[in-house]
Amino acid sequence: MKIAILGGGLMGNALAEHLLSEKCELSIYNRSIEKIADLSTHGARICETASEAVEQSEMVILLLSDAEAIATVLDSVSPGAFSDKLFIQMGTIAPEQSQHLENQLNSVDAKYLECPVLGSLPEARSGTLILMAAGLEENYRQALPLLKMIGETPRYIGETGQGAAVKLAMNQLIAGLTATFSLSLALIEESQIDVDLFMQILRESALYAPTFDKKLDRMRDRNFSDPNFPTKHLAKDTRLFLEVGEKLRLDTTALEGISRLLDKAVAMGMENTDYSALYAAISPDRK
Repeated sequence: MKIAILGGGLMGNALAEHLLSEKCELSIYNRSIEKIADLSTHGARICETASEAVEQSEMVILLLSDAEAIATVLDSVSPGAFSDKLFIQMGTIAPEQSQHLENQLNSVDAKYLECPVLGSLPEARSGTLILMAAGLEENYRQALPLLKMIGETPRYIGETGQGAAVKLAMNQLIAGLTATFSLSLALIEESQIDVDLFMQILRESALYAPTFDKKLDRMRDRNFSDPNFPTKHLAKDTRLFLEVGEKLRLDTTALEGISRLLDKAVAMGMENTDYSALYAAISPDRK
């Protein structure tokens, strides 16, 4: 199976490592080539241009930061390289952006499937990401052997744009759960209440979510380094949800406040830290 990955950030690198372990023939391109150079030792073809990566592949995974980055990279690909290639868009973009991308690729004889993923670096490296595919069913069937390497139970959502909508809904929950837990934890700490006791009560309740324990130590220690999902990406995804919500006439008042907190964390210099840095925006360090 000849696969190309366009985008060598945190997720692109992790997924590349996994696909190489599955014996895929992998070509990878990133605008900053130094970020993917180490993958050559695992057997990846490091490509200096996106065209080279696409030409070497049967299926192309897009793991770029946003729709603008996707457009910039695809604009650099020679027109003849697109024909009969299946492009699988795995980043977080808006439904309308995904539909526009499908139309663009179809116009150059390429096929398209949106398949955003839920999970972080450990899941990417172990092939246990949650996949939400949408688009033509025949494209989904073609991609299915690859998708099953990436996630054990890929789900077919429906038409293009619906997978993107599910992904935005999930990431809105990431922002909401992290912000509300941060606020509760800040009250407990400021009130000098035993945090372990608070967590025992929370775990016994219907209010508990596993992400609370995953982020608890980071928040208490204020250690937001080595992120699996950086603050800047959650801030971008939250803004995307707000744009989509406005078009659908949803009341996004609560999320608007969380978006401001994410922007505050970014302004504090935490754009490349773990998104649990929301806690620092909510509860400034008083030491």
